[in-house]
Amino acid sequence: MQYTAGVRRAAAALVVAATATALMTGCTPSGEADAADGPTQSVQSPVPGAASGGSSSGGTGSAKPAVSVSPTASGGKAKPCAIDDVKVTEARQAAVRPPGTGTGAAVVAVTNVSKSACTLKGFPTVAGAGNGSPDKNTPLATTHSGSAATVSLAPGARAWTKLTFVNVQGEADGYCESGATPASYPTLVVGVPGAGAHQTGLDDGVFALCDNKATVTAYSTTKPS
Repeated sequence: MQYTAGVRRAAAALVVAATATALMTGCTPSGEADAADGPTQSVQSPVPGAASGGSSSGGTGSAKPAVSVSPTASGGKAKPCAIDDVKVTEARQAAVRPPGTGTGAAVVAVTNVSKSACTLKGFPTVAGAGNGSPDKNTPLATTHSGSAATVSLAPGARAWTKLTFVNVQGEADGYCESGATPASYPTLVVGVPGAGAHQTGLDDGVFALCDNKATVTAYSTTKPS
């Protein structure tokens, strides 16, 4: 009986040893069995079209897509206005003008009549057109008021200038405080820098002024009063 019990204990020990050996052989050198039981890690595919080796976003390892930037078009600046690009389209007495019986001041508009944008910068020249003829001009001495800036005019857009004169005083034909003889011009010839001279008349009368002088503002997209 003691021999039999000893055999049984030996057999049980062999079974335990064999089971342990079987469990140990289930583990591979690479540790795949342990990895299968551990936490999983998702791998995101790179963004389509993204270059390899790009910077990662949010720690996912995916590359950022490239940002498309439109290049600045070369030669996109408007050309300077030429004589055929502009036309004087309005000339009227200004609301704010020196006291007197003459015109005092006029607001003149130059319009881009071409099919493309153009630019102008500067002050107008002014001349009285004797007897309505631009060939018999009497240039006026001009004084500039303010500073000039480049004006870009789209097709149909306007630039404005204000002409202020030494006004005529008194009634009838009036008189000049300087003692000069008042001058009356049916039309004026207004110059646009780089774009020629353009003849225009007032929409409500004639130009009456003294001393052949005018103070002028630079061309601007803001209409003066």
